[in-house]
Amino acid sequence: MAREAGEKLITENRRARHEYQLLERVEAGLALAGSEVKSLRQGHAILQRAYADARNGELWLVGLHIPAYEQASVAPHDPDRDRKLLLHRRQIDQLSAKVAERGLTLVPTRLYFKNGRVKVELALARGKERRDKRRDIAERETKRRIERTLKSRR
Repeated sequence: MAREAGEKLITENRRARHEYQLLERVEAGLALAGSEVKSLRQGHAILQRAYADARNGELWLVGLHIPAYEQASVAPHDPDRDRKLLLHRRQIDQLSAKVAERGLTLVPTRLYFKNGRVKVELALARGKERRDKRRDIAERETKRRIERTLKSRR
């Protein structure tokens, strides 16, 4: 997905592309504390084990690790707390229905700043089986080999 002007990437979940088949993407805001935003501005975040969970008509991002900001004047935030995702009610209902009925998962793929606000890109994903992963790796290696031979012939 192409990045727009005014976006600054914080972290990307490249592992999600390997582990899941990504079907549909949606952008959501995050409810954060001030020290969390400061820590994100320094580029500190671990997104690999995170996922979105529907609870009581709300979506929560679970497993996102934002380390404590050292210069925080008040008590530091909990680095592993669940963070509320900010979406429209209709979007929340649609996503939670798809997750519940089809056995899909909501996986965060990117965390970035957009016009000064922290955004997370969520993808509706279906888990890949081992043979699917092997097939993807084989296709990627074949494409590389073809590109290399074409490049050497030029």
